[in-house]
Formats: sequence, structure tokens, C-alpha cells
Amino acid sequence: MARLIAVSNRVSPPTEAGVATAGGLAMALAAALRESSGIWFGWSGRTVETYTGQLSIDRVGGVTVATVDLDEQDRLEYYNGYANKTLWPLFHYRMDLAAYERSFDAGYVRVNERFADALVPLVEPDDILWVQDYHLLPLARELRQRGITNRLGFFLHIPWPARRVFTTLPRHEDLVSALLDYDLIGFQTQDDCDAFASYLTQSTNGVVTGSGLVSAFGKQSRIGAFPIGIDTVDFQHAASSPLALDAFKGMRRSMAGRKMILGVDRLDYSKGLEERFLAYEQVLADRPDLLEKVFLLQIATLSRDDVDAYQDLRARLDAVSGRINGAFATVEWVPIRYVNRSYRRDQLAGIYRAAQVGLVTPLRDGMNLVAKEYVAAQDPDNPGVLVLSEFAGAAAQLSAALIINPFSREDTAEAIRRALVMPKAERRSRWRDLMDGVARDTVEMWRDRFVGALQAASRADAAIPARG
Repeated sequence: MARLIAVSNRVSPPTEAGVATAGGLAMALAAALRESSGIWFGWSGRTVETYTGQLSIDRVGGVTVATVDLDEQDRLEYYNGYANKTLWPLFHYRMDLAAYERSFDAGYVRVNERFADALVPLVEPDDILWVQDYHLLPLARELRQRGITNRLGFFLHIPWPARRVFTTLPRHEDLVSALLDYDLIGFQTQDDCDAFASYLTQSTNGVVTGSGLVSAFGKQSRIGAFPIGIDTVDFQHAASSPLALDAFKGMRRSMAGRKMILGVDRLDYSKGLEERFLAYEQVLADRPDLLEKVFLLQIATLSRDDVDAYQDLRARLDAVSGRINGAFATVEWVPIRYVNRSYRRDQLAGIYRAAQVGLVTPLRDGMNLVAKEYVAAQDPDNPGVLVLSEFAGAAAQLSAALIINPFSREDTAEAIRRALVMPKAERRSRWRDLMDGVARDTVEMWRDRFVGALQAASRADAAIPARG
């Protein structure tokens, strides 16, 4: 079996102590790395005064972990800068928030070069390298320039934007040319795959075949859609654990007979939290009979709090939630419970199970696994209702949810009202359809499909001329 090397911005394999907080992606990659005696490589998360490129190699949760420290300039220009102030907003259609600075671009290239320099000594001839996400789009080019001829795969966890949006990025051609040094480029949805193909054919005079073979900039690669899932069985086990049961019972006591609408998100402008609050306010204004009978619990874990756009969003959400509570609250009831902290996976599973409505309404999302976790945590005899944005990648797989346009306050408000009164028979029917998909399209299947396609792509394309 070929050894797998996973490469990501940050390395986060689950430990025995932290398995309850680890995400499904970390667990799936860690399992594959253990099976192949592989390596997980990336940034340690630490910053040092002067970059040395020195590797730290450890065993964490049965996985070999290789990390490098970056310096403070790298963190500011590569991570806070190009990755999270340029690419993230652009790929989520927030061109108004995207910052284009030459130092960001230079820092992004520099860190990808540093990753390549540190990674090359670890690579053996038969290794397969699987690179994760938008932080490392040009890493394959740097590895090829350093003589690496191994199979290289890349997976984008966030959306790929429409051609006209992407071309607002300065030097976009250089970024895509570098991306085509991967043997296989994976996307969450067929829409993302089509958007990338559209860019190649309309902006570069590239060629895209029906089999997913693409040619541009004198290079050839393969593209495909590989929707990611959750570790369904493990999550259902978590949902029946003692901690999950305690969280469920505690939440039910706290509900005091009211119905709970639940949102669980990272605090990010792509998640549509402000629009969600305003749609809920519309429900309260239009349906006074629901006052004191429902509440919205919004768990919004803080992230990137040193980026201005996130500080502004947090301030706006504090203001909007405060205004709504001030307008509608009584001495015995608060319409919005807004929490900025994280919870263990098993605790979240119990909270999911207690909620009559799961509200997943991002303005743009690569997949959104919260939607799938909410489904997996439900009681089959009395499941809740999933309200899901059409702009989440999960909507293509979870069509039995109430699919909404999150930009329409009325659309979202109507779906919330409908979910609150949906008959049990309809809730069960919809949940069974949703659960079939969640159980079928797991994170393990995603991993195996991608790695299998990367191996097949390499063999099928062996006769392709050398990269330009």
C-alpha cells in the first residue's frame, strides 16, 4: 500500500483525550494515515522570531505528525492576509471585503515555498500527497519545481467562485496555472467543478473533456466533485453517549416546554448569521402567537478575531441580538440565546437532538457539515426539521430539507414557521430521506473516493506530455 502524506495549513489529528472535540475530517485523515503509515504535515500554529524551517516530528494519536513553525510576518501576510483577507472573502462572494495587497501575495507564495522546502525531504518515491484547502493552492508547483514527481492531489473545502468573481483577483491566471500542477483537483459540488471548468474554457482558452480531463497553460490535470460527509456511525455513537444524554436532558429542562430553533456555526460573515437573526425577528413580528413559545439558540464559535471584518461582524450581531431581545423579551423569556463558545462533539449532538428546528443558512458554503450532524443526531421517532440554505454545498445532497434562499428574509421566516408546525409524519418522512444520504455519503467514502480517483488519474494519464 502506498504511503499517504496529508498536507494542510494546520495539523490537527485527534488524540485520545481530544477525540470528542475532533472533527470528522481530522478523524478520517488520521485513520488513513495510520493504515498507510503515513505523515500529516503542516504548520504547527506557533510563530517564532526567525523562520528556520526546522521540522518537528512527533506521534500524535497514532499518527506521525511533521510540523514547521512560521514567523510573525508569515502569519500576518500568508494566513491573516492572503488566505483570510483575500481568498476567503473572494471565494465566498464578498468582493467588498477582499483585500489585495502585494505583501499578502508575497507572503502566500513565500510560505508555500517554505512548506515545499520542508516537505521534500520527507517524500519517498511511491508516496501519494494529498493537499487540503485554499491556503496551499500553489504548493504543487513548488513541489514540482523541487523535483517531486509523485501523485499530487488537492481538495478545496470552500466554494470555487463564478468566473466573473474569480477574475477580480489580481494574478488569477498564475494561481490557476500553479493549481494545474496537481494530478487531481477535487471540489465539494458539481457546481464548483463547473465554475472552475468555466474559468478554464472562457478565460484561458483551456479545454475540458467530459471525463474531467482539463488542459490549460500547457498543463493537464483532472477535476471532479467529491462531496464530503461526516463519520455517521461515530457521530451517532456520540449522540447516545452519557455526555450527549446529559446535554439533551439539560437542554430540554432549559426549554421549559418551548420549541427550540438551533444554529451552530463558526462566527463568520459567510454563515448568514445577521440575516438569520433578522428572519427570526420577522417570525416574531408576524406571529405574536409564537411569543414566549419558541426561542433561537445561536452558538457562534469565535474565529479570526484579529481580522477587522470579524470584529465588525461580532459587533453587529451583538447589536442585532440585543435589539431583538430588547423589543420582544419578557421577564420569563428571552427570544435569542446567543453564545460565543465552543462545545464538545458529544455535547453538540445532545443539543442537536433537543432542537425542533435546525437552522443552517449560510450565504455561501463549501459543504456545511453541521447540516449533516443535525440530521444524524435526531430521534427517528420524533425528528426535528432541517432548514437549509440553497447556497450550502449540502443542499445538493439534502434535498428533503426545507431549502431556502437566505438572502430572502421572507423565505427564511416562512420556512421557520413551517418547520415549527410540521406534522410528525412529514418530519419522519423527510428525516428518513435525509438520513439515507448522510449514512451513505460518509467522510470515509469521500476519502476513499478521492484517493482512489487520484491513483486512477495518475495511471490513466501516464501518457500525458510532461508539464509545461
